[in-house]
Amino acid sequence: MEIQPTPQPPPVPQAQPVMPPPMAPLPGGLMRVPAPPQWVTPDDCSMGMLCHLLAIISGFIGPLILWLIKKDQSRFIDHHGREALNFHLSFLIYYICLFAVTFVLMFVFVGVFLLPVVFAALLCGHLVFPIIAAVAANRGEWYRYPLTIRFL
Repeated sequence: MEIQPTPQPPPVPQAQPVMPPPMAPLPGGLMRVPAPPQWVTPDDCSMGMLCHLLAIISGFIGPLILWLIKKDQSRFIDHHGREALNFHLSFLIYYICLFAVTFVLMFVFVGVFLLPVVFAALLCGHLVFPIIAAVAANRGEWYRYPLTIRFL
């Protein structure tokens, strides 16, 4: 009879270096010096993911509260909190503009057909992009939403 060794617990994930997103050039052709790599911990990844997932449920209020509490602890959480806030505030503006334009066009009978198509496209983007961002944040990647106005 052979004695089998006791199984070892799986290794704890270690922090990994992640480069910040590329920075835009300054006026006059000067380039900003990129920040040194930052160590992203698994807790940072979880908080970044939570910023994006809270936004699906609570709009911009959840990421706003989480970002205000955690923004000073990590540059990674600060980035993902800002991205989630900017994205959901931008989409709030898009929804308001959509309904205003549709209300005006409704009197020409074009808005009745335009509203469902554009609203479905906005709703699809409003649900899909935060999930993509949450997965990227959980992997420790720096993600930037498309179609976003940068308020913060």
